[in-house]
Amino acid sequence: MSDTLVLTAADLGGPLGERATLVQFSTAFCQPCRAARRVLGEVGAMLDGVEYVEIDAESHLDLVRRLDVLRTPTVLVLDAEGRVATRADGPPTKPAVIAALGTVL
Repeated sequence: MSDTLVLTAADLGGPLGERATLVQFSTAFCQPCRAARRVLGEVGAMLDGVEYVEIDAESHLDLVRRLDVLRTPTVLVLDAEGRVATRADGPPTKPAVIAALGTVL
């Protein structure tokens, strides 16, 4: 993944966080997506300046293709400017999300 890949508020359908943004690509019937939603929502709520955005992959196929999202959940950690800093496939753990945010905060 290129270091220059940048996502905007328009791409996400919501604001970027002042310090970081957690982005989750989900699908309607994805069981692991529910666990990811809970973990990312909790971490986002714990930290000032961190936003959590969930994107329905089926409704945003252009973005899915652009980012080469092959499965759900796929989680991206964006820095304050919207640059993709970290990417993970599958349901994240709270310690892994906090560690990933540590690279951009």
